[in-house]
Amino acid sequence: MPIDSTPSRCLYCDSTDLVEFSAQERMFGMGDSFLYLECKDCWSIQIKDVPSDLGAYYSGDEYYSFIPLVKSGSVSNLFKSLRLKGFLKLKLNQFDPKVYGYWLKEVFTSFDASIADVGCGNGQLLYELYAGGFKNLTGFDPFLKRSTEIANGLNLLKSELKDSDQMFDLIMYHHAFEHLVNPEEELKICFDRLKPNGKVLIRIPVTDSQVWKNEREFWVQLDAPRHLTIPSVKGISTLSDRTGFKVDEVEFDSTEFQFWGTELYKKGEKLKSSGVDEFSQAQIEEWKKKALSYNSEGLGDQICLFLSKPE
Repeated sequence: MPIDSTPSRCLYCDSTDLVEFSAQERMFGMGDSFLYLECKDCWSIQIKDVPSDLGAYYSGDEYYSFIPLVKSGSVSNLFKSLRLKGFLKLKLNQFDPKVYGYWLKEVFTSFDASIADVGCGNGQLLYELYAGGFKNLTGFDPFLKRSTEIANGLNLLKSELKDSDQMFDLIMYHHAFEHLVNPEEELKICFDRLKPNGKVLIRIPVTDSQVWKNEREFWVQLDAPRHLTIPSVKGISTLSDRTGFKVDEVEFDSTEFQFWGTELYKKGEKLKSSGVDEFSQAQIEEWKKKALSYNSEGLGDQICLFLSKPE
């Protein structure tokens, strides 16, 4: 039986003009079908009923967020620290960490900043920040097997942000916000857990995506039923304003994944981390260029949303 049945209103803009569509679980090839609701005002989408056995769709070690953590040695960590300090403090762009430098430079204040990563998974990102010189880091993820300390003072907690009374300078959601039942409640909790002038970073798929418009149920980032809501830029901006945040910037950061992952689903295949190997290098390069073009046009399938808490 489903739980927490979604109200018949858009969770982002509050509209009641919603239409149903069906989506299948495709990542693991389970094939289960789920009803979603699409808002005709802001074009955000949300699952109609949250499955009572939602944890079963994260499949433990098979789910990409819970692959084993990779740690580096002391010498490697020294170089990571020097590199990150050169990039963030000295503004040396040649030291840019390619995977996360583009958003980190936008939210960086100091290496002493208190940072929460909600939906942290195995903690790999937090560990890289720790190795780079950040020390006041905490991860939250209710789907962890247990709470654990992965480095000196770096704790991953099997809990939600609302269960903590800690205050933070930065709260991050890296493709985690779409997994939450109630986005408005979460943003209100964020607001309460942020220090004055604190920041929120949300990286999330969006329905502005041209791939979503073209491919619909085969869009790889629809990801039923794990993605409980997927907003449009308009929808999440509206919700951010309503909960007291200032929208500082929206940056599209989609990649070629939107194309090759969707192609796998259209072929009836499961999602594979090595799925990119099924396509030619020329095709991958073409998709990379197409992703950059979509981003520049506001048609990519994911964004970085930068929010701030007014004084």
